[in-house]
Amino acid sequence: MYKLKTWNPEDPTFWENEGKKIANRNLWISVPALLLSFSVWMLWSVVAVNLNSAGFTFTPEQLFNLAALPGLSGATLRIFYAFVVPIFGGRNWTVISTASLLIPAIGIGYAVQDTTTSYTTMVILAILCGLGGGNFASSMGNINFFFPKSKRGTALGINGGLGNLGVSVVQFVVPFIVTVGVFGSIGGDPQVLIKDGVSKSIWIQNATFVWVIPIVLTTIAAFFGMNNLETAKASIKEQFVIFKCKHLWIMSFIYTVAFGSFIGYSAVFPLLIKFQFPGIDPLQYAFLGPLVGALSRSVGGWAADKFGGARVTFWDIVVMIGATFGVRYFMDQHNFIGFFMMALLLFVTTGVASGSTFGMLSKIFNPKEAAPAIGFISAIAAYGAFFVPKAFGWSMQATGSSAMALYGCIVTYFISIIVIQYYYSRKNAEMTC
Repeated sequence: MYKLKTWNPEDPTFWENEGKKIANRNLWISVPALLLSFSVWMLWSVVAVNLNSAGFTFTPEQLFNLAALPGLSGATLRIFYAFVVPIFGGRNWTVISTASLLIPAIGIGYAVQDTTTSYTTMVILAILCGLGGGNFASSMGNINFFFPKSKRGTALGINGGLGNLGVSVVQFVVPFIVTVGVFGSIGGDPQVLIKDGVSKSIWIQNATFVWVIPIVLTTIAAFFGMNNLETAKASIKEQFVIFKCKHLWIMSFIYTVAFGSFIGYSAVFPLLIKFQFPGIDPLQYAFLGPLVGALSRSVGGWAADKFGGARVTFWDIVVMIGATFGVRYFMDQHNFIGFFMMALLLFVTTGVASGSTFGMLSKIFNPKEAAPAIGFISAIAAYGAFFVPKAFGWSMQATGSSAMALYGCIVTYFISIIVIQYYYSRKNAEMTC
């Protein structure tokens, strides 16, 4: 029942009579699984903001490190997760990988209740959140198998875009859920937060415990509702052929510019607001950036199918450059409204570019190559979740400003549009997509 021995989505009759329903069912179970993965992956972007207010004494650099480490571990795990679907099966791996999210979700919930918890323990728990980051590689590779080539950009845009919403969801839900003792005695005692001489109770552990039941329910849904495809099976040797293709490395760079920026900015955004605009509560606004970025990813996937992924990605990154200059300008002016509007535009462009780039991948690689290629490329790009916060942390420590980090991003964006133009979007490009 769970194993499908024949699968041919390129056959219109098969697709309309049987394939579409099965593919969509797998997609719509994959979406919440991926959303929860991103929520767990980005937990530290909001947990780190509250730690010192609740009695911990970590330095700003240590807090930036806790926000960055899940990106490092998640990106590294994606390298391995890129190759597991053709070996274990998409359904099987979705069940395993979703259930694994319970480890950091429960572990962090207990650790934050004790202010004597060591920084080393927090580092280990931050690294374990990378289990959520790794899931993207296997999830996108799996969904790619189910859809015909003409619909892959849209399907991957939906899976990735709605999955990316987990970043925004965690930054929206956590500020509210930590103010209410919703789990009673089971959830533990509150911490006392003192601000401007006023004390109030918060439950930081709720930031992680709130995901436990959804993770369990989604794991069950994947077990009973998803499928393994026999036609997707491939050995490690068969999959490793992608490393001989130069486009794997070129697209890794382009997708790092797109998704690496999205996930990196998502991880650092609350802390950036906190340090650049001390009078602003970052958790009231930070979730909106990842929200618009995630929603725009689906638009990017659709646009790639309709207008061509290379063309959409090229012009979108041009706008990214302008938005980054805008962010820098309004930071200098200490104008939060201008900064925030430019930041939202920047998030939108990172989302569109992420979707349109994956639209390019589905045209460059054949189905069996696409799954490991998508996974590996997403792994490289996910290092943005580590290096972007680290770059901002270094810039703040060395110069007292984030200017150097932003200028580094702008230079990278300029290089990427030259690469896209040469390899994919000019008249005689060797691979038009």
